[in-house]
Amino acid sequence: MKTLNTLSNYINGEWCISATTNYLEVKNPATVEVMAQVPLSTATEVNAAVQAAATAFITWRRTPATERVQYLFKLKNLLEENLEDLARTITQECGKTLAESKGEMQRAIENVEVACGIPIMMQGTNSEDIARGIDEMMIRQPLGVCAAICPFNFPGMIPFWFLPYALACGNTYIIKPSEKVPLTMQKIFQLLEKTGLPKGVVNLVNGAKETVDSILDNPQVRAISFVGSTPVAKYIYSRGAASGKRMQCQGGAKNPIIILPDADMEMTTRIAADSAFGCAGQRCLAASVAVTVGEAQNSFTEAIVETAKKRIVGNGLDENVEMGTVISAESQKRIEGLIQKGNEEGAKLLVDGRKPQISGYEKGYFIRPTILDNVNPGATIAKTEIFGPVLGLMHVNTIDEAIALVNSGQYGNMACLFTTSGAAARKFRYEAEAGNIGINIGVAAPMAFFPFSGWKESFFGDLHGQGNHAVEFFTQTKVVVERWRDDWARKF
Repeated sequence: MKTLNTLSNYINGEWCISATTNYLEVKNPATVEVMAQVPLSTATEVNAAVQAAATAFITWRRTPATERVQYLFKLKNLLEENLEDLARTITQECGKTLAESKGEMQRAIENVEVACGIPIMMQGTNSEDIARGIDEMMIRQPLGVCAAICPFNFPGMIPFWFLPYALACGNTYIIKPSEKVPLTMQKIFQLLEKTGLPKGVVNLVNGAKETVDSILDNPQVRAISFVGSTPVAKYIYSRGAASGKRMQCQGGAKNPIIILPDADMEMTTRIAADSAFGCAGQRCLAASVAVTVGEAQNSFTEAIVETAKKRIVGNGLDENVEMGTVISAESQKRIEGLIQKGNEEGAKLLVDGRKPQISGYEKGYFIRPTILDNVNPGATIAKTEIFGPVLGLMHVNTIDEAIALVNSGQYGNMACLFTTSGAAARKFRYEAEAGNIGINIGVAAPMAFFPFSGWKESFFGDLHGQGNHAVEFFTQTKVVVERWRDDWARKF
């Protein structure tokens, strides 16, 4: 691995110093140490990457699927061999714990494994004699140049919701990592380089909004994947779709978990705390609102408060730390402002995680677990994606009221129920309006062979990342109707 200082782009199989004069500092959010400078690449550099990918596509699409997946097998082995190093890099630039970073990379590897099944997953269909002497078939073909615009919270995993499937299907690819966490993808591209992939098949372009807009506007880019906040997802979806691109844009979330009185309260509390406070709440499947039903109010409230107070916060590389930092000083300030807003709007602060003093890391971007009780469903804190370690509590009398609360929200990423009743579980999974449902699960993250779903303003598009949805997204179907008369064969 080369020394990371001023980061490079990777275009047409070469590491390239950006021509830009604009750079951002990449900081360790626990120590506030500057680790590198990331370039804000220009439209010219984006266009160079697109052209390289377009040229490579001509040969790559003709490479048999069984040969394309050999590069993914090599990549899987390289990711496993370098998992520890990649996980440490994620923790250093993103702030989560080392265990969380290792789990993230394992999810990335699982997507590579699934994409290796593309010779079967990409198969079409056929029917003989749809009319006398006429056969019909449907085949899948790659789109061309595709791209991903990635978020800061999972720099190692989220690109792999898309990249391995795109390559396996015969597309060429461009990744624009978050300018806040570009180091992980630098290392992953160094591993991609070791697989021997042909030049131009994969490309890396660092940058911010100008870079993104150049990707969105380039007519040779056929499909774009995005994960981020809902306002940005709407912008990217609308601008990309307006130029005729295939789009999949994962937006924000406000994930509710429902606790029934019959739930196993010890298990529920532990899982709910891991969901709300894991990765410092900076994930699109973090529990943000806990809705207790009936008698569950007192027991759950007491238990979750004690659990939140005991959670160990610090540098994610330190042993025994259970929660790390938020990503930046700006994020820290925004989250603390929302906590204050919730308190002003009538919610009671049961646990206040603002302005913690973490010994040895006094300048770090830390917020301890925070719990707000009796949150009004109409309050700002109830409707805003906080993206931090903050859990709001609401209380209702029946499961029907709880489901109505779930369905009244603008988002539909995840909703979870804690119960020992199969009937209640079936009712919830049938009626809850969310794309990912958990039953006694706090983070309903689909395995790589299922799509990462999302409804309402949590997703814009038709086909999600991962699994068969990814294969459909990265291919276009072609229907062929053939007639071959019997007498044409007689001359042979």
